Amino acid sequence: VPKKAVLPVSQHLGAPCNPCVKKGDTVKTGQLVADSDKAVSAPIHSSITGKVTAVEHRNHPLGPRVMSIVIEGDGSDEWAEGMDSSLFDKDAPRDIDMSRKDSFRKIIRDAGIVGMGGAAFPTHIKLSPPPDKKIDTLIINGAECEPYLTADHRLMLERPNSVLQGVRIFREILGAEKVYIAIEANKPDAVKLLAPLAGKYGFEVAVCQTKYPEGGEKQLINALTGRETPSGGLPMDVGCVVQNVGTAAAVYEAVALGKPLIERIVTVTGSAVGKPNNLMVRMGTAFRELLDFCAYEGHDGDKVIMGGPMMGKAQKYLDVPVVKGTSGIVCVRAEDIITMDHRPCLHCGQCVTVCPMGLNPSELALRAEFREYDDLLKIGLMDCMECGGCAFICPARRHLVHLIRVGKMEVKR
Repeated sequence: VPKKAVLPVSQHLGAPCNPCVKKGDTVKTGQLVADSDKAVSAPIHSSITGKVTAVEHRNHPLGPRVMSIVIEGDGSDEWAEGMDSSLFDKDAPRDIDMSRKDSFRKIIRDAGIVGMGGAAFPTHIKLSPPPDKKIDTLIINGAECEPYLTADHRLMLERPNSVLQGVRIFREILGAEKVYIAIEANKPDAVKLLAPLAGKYGFEVAVCQTKYPEGGEKQLINALTGRETPSGGLPMDVGCVVQNVGTAAAVYEAVALGKPLIERIVTVTGSAVGKPNNLMVRMGTAFRELLDFCAYEGHDGDKVIMGGPMMGKAQKYLDVPVVKGTSGIVCVRAEDIITMDHRPCLHCGQCVTVCPMGLNPSELALRAEFREYDDLLKIGLMDCMECGGCAFICPARRHLVHLIRVGKMEVKR
């Protein structure tokens, strides 16, 4: 439990929350501290017990400074009324009253649950498809999309029952007929453990190839069902919903135990880390605390990345807080970083061969570079998942993903 927590009011896709506490207020662990009346949003809860010392703009791991609630802990970690913390670290399955399923979405929303794979999309929205979108297939993503990250792997091994109870809740809400739990082939221990347990509930453990970015939801849908999500469409357009294993465990804790989302597993690893670990971390904990705990060496020129090496965001400051989408922190030594000037495109086509969405990344980047924004949407700009495969393989070391992101920002203006 950190001595201080910095909680940005925006830790999810959608509208930021509004603080409902002020400087000087005393708060308990699990207490609501920020909320929003917007449909696409997710409330924020205090991750420690203590006093609110500031409500001000602070650095955020995704870039811009964000209004944040700063809490100085008193060391007691006293949970808010009605929360039995003695149950929170147990993985034993509990009876869930499925007759209450109509209230599950509200419980999930009020607990602030978002996608734990990194996208941080509010889960209650994903569990509310329009009436004309029949969901027949539920896919639980345990494929761990990025290299280096192993948080989901550890969760499946150490809290399998929590994951499966969350999957039961998802199935009950959606009425899905088929349930897959997707695990990559390089995690045979997770497959061996989960397969018999999942079979008791009628779930199928599907072993996927270990190939980046197999953990992308559109790629998983295609691999498991053969269905192709249309351009500009969503998984529900092809009768599917994809949820992360971490989200499933968080949903179980919210519905069965009344626990809001105030902590998550974070992988801390990389060549600059002396003792790599998977840590259960309270939201609002500074990156620096995790890095110190894992013996980060901290030389000049090192790169600290939130997320994985392909899609993660490099950090300028180490005082930024862990947020709901912080799946990992990867620290790379300066000598392991390949740097090269951005050079003209060779038109070799290698980026096209690795694009999981079937796009032409070089053309997207060139049009963005020369500000030909009107044509970007016509050639699939918004279908790009920013996986980084094109930039990784480019022999000219062009900043393809960066240029595509700039193009997206411009067309959204």
